[in-house]
Amino acid sequence: MSLSSHLQELKKKHQSLSDAVEKAQASPGIDDLRVAELKKQKLRLKEEISKIEAQPAH
Repeated sequence: MSLSSHLQELKKKHQSLSDAVEKAQASPGIDDLRVAELKKQKLRLKEEISKIEAQPAH
């Protein structure tokens, strides 16, 4: 997998997690721990995306 396609896949996963967090927060009986875990996953992806984007292109 090329770096560009890997980056696009990470961005898709990040957006999917964003949608899941919004949906979970809108649900009345959602577990706060589940929301926190989704947010942690989202942050890890964001950090990985930032690292890849900061790398100089060859």
